[in-house]
Amino acid sequence: MKINIKKHFLALLAIPAFVLSVSAAPVFAAKDPAADLTLRGGVNSSKSAEQPSSLFGQGGIFETVSKVLLFVIGAVSVIMLIIGGFRYVVSQGDSSAVTSAKNTILYSVIGLVVAILAYAAVDFVVKSLVGGE
Repeated sequence: MKINIKKHFLALLAIPAFVLSVSAAPVFAAKDPAADLTLRGGVNSSKSAEQPSSLFGQGGIFETVSKVLLFVIGAVSVIMLIIGGFRYVVSQGDSSAVTSAKNTILYSVIGLVVAILAYAAVDFVVKSLVGGE
């Protein structure tokens, strides 16, 4: 029984991507479309009340993007840990399959550690630039 890991991995990634693309559809509705006919007025009319207006700081765009990316990397790492463990269990003593499964587990843990360190570095740099908000 040969498992096509790439096919299953891409299928697992396609489902959250589809859900996020459907659920994150922007709604463009101006409160009073005739109020401001300038370029800035057009931009502000398409912005919802929940959207942050700042790049840095609490609730800023950088913080939101880095948290979402850290979540995605964590989810992919956990999925790869499960796949590596499954491959280790079904290796049936084949030394090359065991080595491949161990490498999958090792690289997923290394990827998770690198992602956490990258998040810490980005957080440090942003807080240094903003002034420690």
